[in-house]
Order: sequence, then structure tokens, then C-alpha cells
Amino acid sequence: MSEAAAGAKAPRILMVEDEEDIAFLIRFLLERNGYAVEHAADGRQALERLGLSAAGSDIPDLVLLDIMLPYHDGLEILERLRDQPAWQAVPVLMLTAKAREADIVRALELGADDYVTKPFQPDELLARLRRFMRRR
Repeated sequence: MSEAAAGAKAPRILMVEDEEDIAFLIRFLLERNGYAVEHAADGRQALERLGLSAAGSDIPDLVLLDIMLPYHDGLEILERLRDQPAWQAVPVLMLTAKAREADIVRALELGADDYVTKPFQPDELLARLRRFMRRR
């Protein structure tokens, strides 16, 4: 039985993904596995979301973040997120098509906790998310 089914509050994930089809698939996968998903469709929405909860209220349990986004890229969002004390302990998993070593190193140096490249394996993504949820 999943945590959500057991009556516990579902872990909340902020997904920042601009591709509608991928966002739909990720949401379906996560919700089916007991997670509550909030979706930001571009960098601007993600930064607005960061600003709304800068005071520490309503912070998700994990952020799933693409790099290639309209308006502000995922690396900029990651940097701004890590500058906010209330968000520093929130795990950030990069989920992106950018597979170059330089991109991976840059994201990890900016504070990403993990990095998964697209196309991704659903079970691997879930296992990585669960690892972070166990720590929280």
C-alpha cells in the first residue's frame, strides 16, 4: 500500500517541465505512485513559485527540474532556489535531455542532488525519488 493510500499526506513534487507530453507522462507516473504533483510549465512560472514560498510555507518535498526551459533555464532556477534558505534542504533532481558532462557537472556544482537524462526509465526515476523521500 502506498503512503497516500495509507492516509499519510502524499509527498509533494514540484515538476518544472515545458514539454506537455513529457509533463503529462511524469505526472501520471508520479500520481499513480502516490505523489502529489505541482507543475510549472516554464522558467517564469518556476521562479514565481519560488517567490511565493520564499517565506518557507508550502515548500514541496522535492523539485524535478528540466534545464532547457523558456524564459529562464533550469540552471538559473536551481541557482536562485539554492540562494533561498527555506529551499536549501529540498532535494533537486535534474531531468533533462542535456547529457554532456559539462552540463551535469555544472548542475551538480550549483546544488542539484541528482541528474537523470531523457529518455529516462520510469522505474529508475521512481527509485531515485524514493531515495530522497526516505531522507525527508
